[in-house]
Amino acid sequence: MASPQISRKALAFLLLLAAAVVSPAAADEVVALTESTFEKEVGQDRGALVEFYAPWCGHCKKLAPEYEKLGASFKKAKSVLIAKVDCDEHKTVCSKYGVSGYPTIQWFPKGSLEPKKYEGERAAEALAEFVNTEAATNVKIAAVPSSVVVLTQETFDSVVLDESKDVLVEFYAPWCGHCKHLAPIYEKLASAYKLDEGVVIANLDADKHTDLAEKYGVSGFPTLKFFPKGNKAGEDYDGGRDLDDFVKFINEKCGTSRDSKGQLTSEAGLVASLAPLVKEFLGAADDKQKEVLSKMEEDVAKLSGTAAKYGKIYANSAKKIMEKGAEYAKKETERLQRMLEKSISPSKADEFVIKKNILSTFSS
Repeated sequence: MASPQISRKALAFLLLLAAAVVSPAAADEVVALTESTFEKEVGQDRGALVEFYAPWCGHCKKLAPEYEKLGASFKKAKSVLIAKVDCDEHKTVCSKYGVSGYPTIQWFPKGSLEPKKYEGERAAEALAEFVNTEAATNVKIAAVPSSVVVLTQETFDSVVLDESKDVLVEFYAPWCGHCKHLAPIYEKLASAYKLDEGVVIANLDADKHTDLAEKYGVSGFPTLKFFPKGNKAGEDYDGGRDLDDFVKFINEKCGTSRDSKGQLTSEAGLVASLAPLVKEFLGAADDKQKEVLSKMEEDVAKLSGTAAKYGKIYANSAKKIMEKGAEYAKKETERLQRMLEKSISPSKADEFVIKKNILSTFSS
């Protein structure tokens, strides 16, 4: 009997699949270590910088984007490993290396499990300088893509005059000192709202595109103008230029609910018009809750945009409470909070926060 044949394409696919199984964390910027993998990775043929952290730790959360930036920059450096250990899950490892506070960052030289504690600034650049010194490397921190939309003569109208978007535009000049001072604040603002499809934070080099600057009455730099969905003539932004000032302005004008770090607030997802029905639902007897749910579904059907999306969560939450009992809202809220304390994507965090906020109105 002839042996079964396998095509080259099929063989290549299987090899790629095997590689993915062998190295599931290959795409991660920072390698997550466990009790079983720690000494297989650390103390071997390369130096290792290890962050010992806890998912609930505020300082760890603040460090996370800087540490990811560091991991991305050293990803191709074969002589260095950038890693982390969740001390809530792997207490034995953390205890073994004397970790008593979070985050603790330690350097393990090549071939050694005797660490050196990092005491410097918790910024990507400072961490890179430390690793370069210890490992005799010369790695530079990779530039992070900007979240600010850069406008040109060709793209201005299609972006700014889009009736489905609320757009804030900074008209600046490259030589302007105030513009340079505003730049990092404006970048943080853009980053905070990068997941909100209806909000655009943009800028235009008015020194280069003088026609557009003149068209919109720009005579000084920086000039900020807001182009909301309902007024594409534009209106001057005259507020403060601190990050919190901008965030407050965007939330008020665009109906968003974010803080200066881009995280959703406790108001995110709440639909004020549905609050009376939630109250009525909670106060109704079991045999009357179905009637209130029907009224809620009728009101939800009249909503539009993101309010309609959130309204469906209200209705689904009411259905679940009827199916699983009054304790459902409390238990599900607690479960979502536990999920939020883990390492999850920003978009998934948004989803959980909105659902948690809505469910909390059913458990109050």
